Amino acid sequence: MLKLEYSDTPKFKSALRQFCAKAKVTGDLAQVVREILHDVQTRGDRAVLEATQRFDRAQLTAPTMRVTSADLKAAQKNLSAIERKAIRESIAMVKDFHRRTLPRNWQAKNAHGASVGERFYPIQRVGLYIPGGNVPLVSTVIMTAVLAKLVRCPEIAVCTPPRPDGTIASGMLAALAMIGIKEVYKVGGAQAIGAMAYGTKAIPPVDKIFGPGNAFVMEAKRQVLGTVGIDLLPGPSEVMIIADGGANPRHLAADLLAQAEHGSGKEILYYATTSKAQIAKVERALEAQIPTLRHGKKCAMIIHKRCIGIICQNLSQAASVANFIAPEHLELQIADKSIAALNQTITTAGAILQGYHTPTVLGDFTAGPSHTLPTGRAGRFFSGLQALDFMRRSSTVRYDARSLAKAASVVETFARLEELDAHGNSLKIRL
Repeated sequence: MLKLEYSDTPKFKSALRQFCAKAKVTGDLAQVVREILHDVQTRGDRAVLEATQRFDRAQLTAPTMRVTSADLKAAQKNLSAIERKAIRESIAMVKDFHRRTLPRNWQAKNAHGASVGERFYPIQRVGLYIPGGNVPLVSTVIMTAVLAKLVRCPEIAVCTPPRPDGTIASGMLAALAMIGIKEVYKVGGAQAIGAMAYGTKAIPPVDKIFGPGNAFVMEAKRQVLGTVGIDLLPGPSEVMIIADGGANPRHLAADLLAQAEHGSGKEILYYATTSKAQIAKVERALEAQIPTLRHGKKCAMIIHKRCIGIICQNLSQAASVANFIAPEHLELQIADKSIAALNQTITTAGAILQGYHTPTVLGDFTAGPSHTLPTGRAGRFFSGLQALDFMRRSSTVRYDARSLAKAASVVETFARLEELDAHGNSLKIRL
């Protein structure tokens, strides 16, 4: 674990900024993605299939890229009753949370007496990207597909990378089937983003792309923005923990390792504490827990190279660091009495998990909010995925002769100020 002591100086901010930059895309990667996207745009399915063989080592054909309805149905039977129950419970929790956030159409009278309002519609065709190369992210299926179904998007297409044998993990297919998703493709990486953005013979284009992914996927989403919409740029996972002296070092170590094991090798971990003595205890706990983990070697690499411990004199300094980092997941491993004040101060985190008994894994799997969250400091201007992201809004305006007359003087003045006489005449001619 790297270490840094907080100070209100340019040197500290520069060091922190440099560490955060570990998440940034390199020019070489951007060029690789550009070439993949261009290949998909010009050669369609052939390019997608070649990229799938190259990156995922799976040999498929255009017809076999799509998961059959029989495979979707069979996947549920491959799970145990306990596994099906857990997936159903997570689906219900996520649906219940996001149902409360749904916008409502509204209509009112403005000062002229005209009718104004808003109407909300589901996006016609959406594409969901579900990572699955390193670990089968069943939870990401739920955190994206449930929202799309909740707002009743008419068409939902899912892309997820296949295993070398050309299959998809049963848990992922079962979750998709239980949510009611029928259009699923065995395609991952930048080629999946290209296929959804530009369309191929086998994969019709979508209107907006959702979902997290590795650096290649995130860069591909960035490059196709404008051809299609995107939700946000959720790249490799990250967590920040703010801990006071009362936090359990074993719990802190476990939470850091939980994010480190995502497997991309690009995860970033931040740990800010008001207790110098605690850092040594956390490091000992990390050493004890790593050998017990299935992905222990990968976790150890992340802890060694991409984890930073920041020593702060007080929680206010830790909050300042959090607002700069804008972490994907922020754990407040602090006493209950301090949570309310810190919660008001921190304004850039994707998700804030509060208290000693709230590890990030709850948000990952079942608490309710989507775990598709901004990373790489994008939390300064993006929020986590919500139902509204699967919808679009139209404003409505309706004037009659009486309300039109009341607006005349304002329109006439603006038309004169902006030297747009045709604008002014378009109202005046109606009077």
